Amino acid sequence: MAPRNKSNALEIERIYDAPVEAVWDAWTDVKQVAQWWGPRGFTLTTKSKELKVGGQWIYTMHGPDGVDYPNITTYHEIIPYSKLVYDHGATPTSPPMFRVEVTYSKYKGKTKMQMKMIFDSIETAEESKKFIKKAGGHGTWDRLAEYLEKETTGKEKFYINRTFDAPISVLYEMWTNPDHFSKWLPPTGFTMEFIEKEIRPGGSTLYFMTNGNDVKMYGRANYLELSKESHIKYKQQFCDEKGNISRHPLAPIWPETMLTIVEFTAENENQTRVTVSWEPVDGVTKNEIEAFIQERSGMTQGWTGSFDKLEEYLETSP
Repeated sequence: MAPRNKSNALEIERIYDAPVEAVWDAWTDVKQVAQWWGPRGFTLTTKSKELKVGGQWIYTMHGPDGVDYPNITTYHEIIPYSKLVYDHGATPTSPPMFRVEVTYSKYKGKTKMQMKMIFDSIETAEESKKFIKKAGGHGTWDRLAEYLEKETTGKEKFYINRTFDAPISVLYEMWTNPDHFSKWLPPTGFTMEFIEKEIRPGGSTLYFMTNGNDVKMYGRANYLELSKESHIKYKQQFCDEKGNISRHPLAPIWPETMLTIVEFTAENENQTRVTVSWEPVDGVTKNEIEAFIQERSGMTQGWTGSFDKLEEYLETSP
């Protein structure tokens, strides 16, 4: 595969199923931004905000470990519902870390958000890229997707994205070939074995996962849609060894049926962004929805571990 060209800028693109106005308001309204800004587990307190050229947004991010991160954002360009340019990462005693350019545009009835973070040097950009990944910073944009989903449809969903250095055709194969799928999907410390494996529209799978000790789990998936160019859609449930529906052995209130949608987006010829969404469906109870909401950090940890394994597998597989 061709090496990735290094730059002093990091770029992020996301498609949100919401009007441009809703995405803009989620970014600029103090009450709304507090619902999603920052990695999972973080909260936000705004001291003041002046959305104007030369104005500042002064706020503190509170980490789940109790550490506070003060921040001063200074705005340089504001085009309502279209573009923001600002300096990010300043504190009362330190200069900004980088400049941000973010645009919002209509895209197939949705909103395309394109964000560029510009650093002083290539080296600083590369180090920041590693730090953002390690700190779970990209979870911010997943949280925004979840917030917009709830505001526009009332549904509770989970989102996670990861960009892989491989074309869509390779990523599709990783998701639809059981021999590949079983190598990277299981949680860290677990192995996976397919008992039945018909990954096709209308097909189904039955699989077994274990940590090699006391935890054993069976699951099944019913495939609804598969497109080599764009997405995979299936419903999954925990079950017994015969395929009868059961519950997660460690989470009895977990929703019975989850709708999984995997979307593939080419970022360039040899890079693909994978977006996974999970939604409880089919007669979900209030307690199950609450359990789902409370477990988003755990879901992020689980998928992050699987994606890390997928990255390693892509580097070593033929």
